Amino acid sequence: MTVIVVGETLAPVPTPTVVIEDAAVAAVALDPVRARLLAALRTPGSATSLAAELGLSRQKVNYHLRALEAHGLVELVAERRKGNMTERLLRTTAAAFVISPQAWALLAPDPDREPDKVSAQWLLALAARLLREVGRLITAAGSRRVATFAIDGEITFATAADRAAFARELGESVSTLVARYHSTQGRPHRIVVALHPAMPPEEPQ
Repeated sequence: MTVIVVGETLAPVPTPTVVIEDAAVAAVALDPVRARLLAALRTPGSATSLAAELGLSRQKVNYHLRALEAHGLVELVAERRKGNMTERLLRTTAAAFVISPQAWALLAPDPDREPDKVSAQWLLALAARLLREVGRLITAAGSRRVATFAIDGEITFATAADRAAFARELGESVSTLVARYHSTQGRPHRIVVALHPAMPPEEPQ
């Protein structure tokens, strides 16, 4: 932990990227409010400034900051007197955090035990398994190419009913193809089809 005297220029974050291997730390980082705080704290800030920036109460911000600090995601970089109180300036311990597939797997439910097709948690479990299995395939293949196939696209639905109808027809189409080509011999292949709301692109930091 580094405490910098007020008035000095705060040094840049020393570590560009940290891979989170611990599931408990990943769970803290994935909390929506804490994720917003981490994004804001790429530059130093206090509970007061963050509360104003994010539209939250100072008490709520302090609560989440304590959790982030306890798990090593943010650190104290300066303290300054403000009236009769001391204001703490915090900053992320890295410019970016990446959650490892192992941590995702521990956080997500078992996709074979909780087949809830409309659950975001189940989708997360499938994504974690996809990362694990494709990662193992790439490692085992070495310089050889791994035979895979993926489709990525975007669709806008006028209504929730249209979205539900699309998901139903998509599932039926995939099931028909599986029934047509499935064989009891040969190498098994896994199919993952996902549909989720798209996020707006992040502004450059």
